[in-house]
Amino acid sequence: MHTLICGSLAYDTIMVFQDQFKNHILPDQIHKLSVAFYVPEMRREFGGTAGNIAYNLALLEGKPLIMATVGEDFSPYTHWLNANKLTTTHIKQIANSFTAQAFITTDLDDNQITAFHPGAMVESHQNSVNDAADITLAIIAPDGRDGMFQHAKECFDAGIPFLFDPGQGLPMFNGEELLHFIEMATYLAVNDYESQVIQDKTGLNLEQLAAKVKALIVTLGGQGSHIYADGQRFDIACVKADKIVDPTGCGDAYRAGLLYGISNGWDWPTCGRLASAMGAIKIASRGGQNHKPTRSDIEAIYTQALVSEVGLSEIDVAEQT
Repeated sequence: MHTLICGSLAYDTIMVFQDQFKNHILPDQIHKLSVAFYVPEMRREFGGTAGNIAYNLALLEGKPLIMATVGEDFSPYTHWLNANKLTTTHIKQIANSFTAQAFITTDLDDNQITAFHPGAMVESHQNSVNDAADITLAIIAPDGRDGMFQHAKECFDAGIPFLFDPGQGLPMFNGEELLHFIEMATYLAVNDYESQVIQDKTGLNLEQLAAKVKALIVTLGGQGSHIYADGQRFDIACVKADKIVDPTGCGDAYRAGLLYGISNGWDWPTCGRLASAMGAIKIASRGGQNHKPTRSDIEAIYTQALVSEVGLSEIDVAEQT
């Protein structure tokens, strides 16, 4: 049985400007801005919400099934997915289109200027959840607007529980539309900023939103996360990373941990701790899909984090999981 990952596949082109933007942007000339930044350092990463989540779920030996639309330039990404044993069955190529792409320029203060081209992503509605077999769980992650609506409704109509992860797609929806998504969803996952946006748009507070789903997950970056479920709030500690290199894709890694725990029937604290461990592993590497821990590595990091958090012995941890 599979977990369906509905979301984007994208190339991230990341450039580093060896100075500060503020030294080259004149505030009194902002009305006719024309700047060029010399960027000797550049890299291209495989990304997108669906790609990142599926990659991390595969590290856990889960069974992700990606559903996304891509352009005619997708061949290098196809080779990457094949090399990592991720199926491309429900990845649809759109003629005369580019794969979604983000062009990110970062300065020495970690400020970013980003241009995003959605490309084939806007055609995500050309895929149907009904074409995928043996699906027991799904996630609706940021994607084309029409596709997100369609895939959520198809999951709901088919009785497939799904995690709604609006992420960067939040600006596309008004309060009424977000409530429609939430009322169909089984679970809702957002970061702390997104949670405030949803509250502002819907007029509902966190407790009211949590009452509409089986679980509301709010990530807080280095402060850990909160999971509202079963009338309780579970506070999940942040797992300490070996080093902090790049936060890109940490939220996707966290969601992969959640999906794995949900699919295996774990309780919410256990799901949250694994999710936090996955985020800590990811942040130590550049890009969303360059970390390569083994299943044993993940188990060791999870176990050590739990021993540190609640003071259990490693034997007790093993018995709990």
